[in-house]
Amino acid sequence: MPYRASDQKTGFNPYLIVITLTATLGGLLFGYDTAVISGAEKAVQAYLVNSLGLSTFIHGLTISSALIGCVIGGAVSGFFASRLGRKKSLIATAFLFFVSALGSGFPEFLFFRSGEPTIGLLAMFNFYRIIGGIGVGMASAIVPMYIGEVSPAGLRGRLVSLNQFAIIFGMLVVYFVNWGIARGESPEWINHTGWRIMFLSETIPAAVYGLLLFFVPESPRFLALKGYNTRALEVLTRVNGVIRAQEILQEVQATLSHTTGKLFSFGTKVIVIGILLSVFQQFVGINVALYYAPRIFESMGAAKDASMLQTVVMGLVNVLFTVVAIASVDRYGRKILLLVGSVGMAVGMFAIAGLAWFEIIGVGTLVFIILYTASFMMSWGPITWVLISEIFPNKIRGQAVAVAVMAQWAANYLISSTYPVMMELSGALTYGFYGAMSLLSFIFVWRMVPETKGKTLEEIESGWKHQPVRRDDAQR
Repeated sequence: MPYRASDQKTGFNPYLIVITLTATLGGLLFGYDTAVISGAEKAVQAYLVNSLGLSTFIHGLTISSALIGCVIGGAVSGFFASRLGRKKSLIATAFLFFVSALGSGFPEFLFFRSGEPTIGLLAMFNFYRIIGGIGVGMASAIVPMYIGEVSPAGLRGRLVSLNQFAIIFGMLVVYFVNWGIARGESPEWINHTGWRIMFLSETIPAAVYGLLLFFVPESPRFLALKGYNTRALEVLTRVNGVIRAQEILQEVQATLSHTTGKLFSFGTKVIVIGILLSVFQQFVGINVALYYAPRIFESMGAAKDASMLQTVVMGLVNVLFTVVAIASVDRYGRKILLLVGSVGMAVGMFAIAGLAWFEIIGVGTLVFIILYTASFMMSWGPITWVLISEIFPNKIRGQAVAVAVMAQWAANYLISSTYPVMMELSGALTYGFYGAMSLLSFIFVWRMVPETKGKTLEEIESGWKHQPVRRDDAQR
């Protein structure tokens, strides 16, 4: 596929678009696997929790069990991305998604009889969900890392944000799939069969993703890191043009000799910022809205079919405002979008908390949920991934992203698994807590987060204080 002069001017070319869209299918599966539980969680509760006389706490742990895998996947993503490369690691995630979808839909496979829930079957269901979670955790770290390392500086924000669009689009797709499966069916059928079909539906995009990944190139910065400069230059040339590709490769090679490659080679500030970006993205409570959306709408008085439909409406809003972020991130910058989003989320959550305190249920609650999620999707949803993909220096990116993503999924698990128990204590205080976290996220961004708009990864790296290479390390 030849590179045209006109492509060099804008940075866009068919090759770049194809490899970016292929990589973002990992984001689609991230969203699909994360949100598929929203339509199945009540059936899973009836089939695997209530039938065994287990508590609400066990239900919360079961619904959130994939997040244990996400923590594991985030933790090991740096090892796989640095040893196997970005491409092979993504192929591994596709395999994990496929196995998880099959096992979650039919956890009785090999060891149990269908229709007879037991503690062992519950454990096996959680095992398969954890397998999928490992895939999500790895994809959440490596997909934006890959896109960020391939993309030109002026387009990096938009292209990495496409991954968030894919995540939300995957959620929207599975909302439609779950709604279509459940529509017009009895609760008994959903509790026996419908939830299985919801999980099994994920096998199709997982298989497609795995096949397409064989046709994308390895990240040029990973290739340069491993000494494959000729191959790195080929990829950079097809994306940036001949002259700019040579300049970028020289910049990359220069950064690789600056440090020993240890995690804190550039000081602690960049690592702390990455971790706090990840933690705040979860502590504002977004995944509560995503995982428990149908149940929240039912608590507002909506019928079961209507609650599923309202979830689809919320998914459409999420897609729309993610597009707003994609259109704005390279024009206005990362920092201003995060600040505006924090304000919108705080207003939405504090309003919901107030309505819950006065037991006011109605359209107003739906409006403020949409305000909250829209604010998140045009800011903290995509921008966190953009920043995590670009703030870390080349030589420590794999391990630093792994630390940040592991922290993110640990925070996600904590927030999601405690939500049912917190709601039993007080809905108003629960939503008030998420509102308070939104305010704290504003202060954090205002005081600590740098603007990275329009800078190459190497220019961003030069802004961090790094420790000089010691002579004994340089000789090893």
